[in-house]
Amino acid sequence: MLSFVKKLGPGLLYAGAAIGVSHIVQSTRAGAEFGYVLILAIIVAHVLKYPFFALGPRYANLSGENLISGFSKLNDWALYMILGLTLATMFTIQAAVTVVTAGLAQELTGMQLNPWVWSAILLIICMLILRIGHYAFLAKFMKVIMLLLALSTLVAMVLSFGVENSGHEGQVFSFKNPIHIAFLIAFVGWMPAPLDISIWHSIWSKAKADSQGKIDLQTENTDFKTGFFGTAFLAICFLLLGANTLFGSGIQLESSAGAFARQLIEIYTLSLGEWSYWIIALAAFTTMLSTTLTCFDALPRVMQSISSEAKLKGIVLKRWLWMAVLAIGTIVLLAFFVSNMKQMVTVATVVSFLTAPVIAYLAIMLVNRSPHKEMIWSRAEYRLALVGLFFLSLFSIYYLYTLI
Repeated sequence: MLSFVKKLGPGLLYAGAAIGVSHIVQSTRAGAEFGYVLILAIIVAHVLKYPFFALGPRYANLSGENLISGFSKLNDWALYMILGLTLATMFTIQAAVTVVTAGLAQELTGMQLNPWVWSAILLIICMLILRIGHYAFLAKFMKVIMLLLALSTLVAMVLSFGVENSGHEGQVFSFKNPIHIAFLIAFVGWMPAPLDISIWHSIWSKAKADSQGKIDLQTENTDFKTGFFGTAFLAICFLLLGANTLFGSGIQLESSAGAFARQLIEIYTLSLGEWSYWIIALAAFTTMLSTTLTCFDALPRVMQSISSEAKLKGIVLKRWLWMAVLAIGTIVLLAFFVSNMKQMVTVATVVSFLTAPVIAYLAIMLVNRSPHKEMIWSRAEYRLALVGLFFLSLFSIYYLYTLI
């Protein structure tokens, strides 16, 4: 068992990036508002996105390069498309995960600072960690955090079936309700994560190969599947927690980061008992900090890789400079343009959902032109990728139609 855990690396970084807002916020909220019904949405989202998430580590292993390098070989417009999509989403993604972490930090410390101030403090801490520890520290840190979160969430979920609420009638999800559709789009947009993470995963896999030597494809696949199916299981656990403790209770989830953090911890302590407060609070905070940390590591890596491939004059910056740009942009967004956590999460998840079909299309193009096509995707996975592209595009068009 210990030797198996030691082999895990990029797959856990993927899990660390995924198990954050999509799970702690959105899955809990899905269960609290609609009961068990959106478990189906979790399953469908994982099935439709599976080939695209699998692409990142497999492509890096077989080609020896990350997906950015692969896209650059398609044509110039593909690389500039990824550049545009990254610029369009990087600040909202970082802001969404950081503001939730800020709420948990506020709950833990009792320091009632403005969310953007807490976010600034957390981003400075993340920058120092990544400057000092690099990839190796990040991978080791994630193993401890994921184990702690998985155990506490599993126990709380099981015990939550004994929790009684006040017996209010919960709302029924309806495709005729535009508010419900908007939530579903946001929910699926980051379930289990935005498709951008396939690019991040390829970069982490390349970083691991550069530092530790190339590993065989079977081990790479095991690493990926551990992270992927682990995030699927935990998403269902969080939804069940929300459904068992809040659905039909008449209690609404808070929109501010600090109030939501307090409410989230109360969900756990309601199941486990007051004795578990500090364990759960620390587990939730470190989980969200790991998400903030992995995003803060990945997005500057992506921008550095894009600017290097495109040879863009004036923006070929070192990774730590891209970190500074990302931090400043995130703080400005939280300080001046977003009023609460719920709004920030909705914006980030919807934008990621609408950009997903573009990333999916480029991924299919890349696989079609790769000499390793049959090894990257099986025939079934290739067909599933086409189905995924179709439905992601259809859902995006439908959502835009509802806005008219």
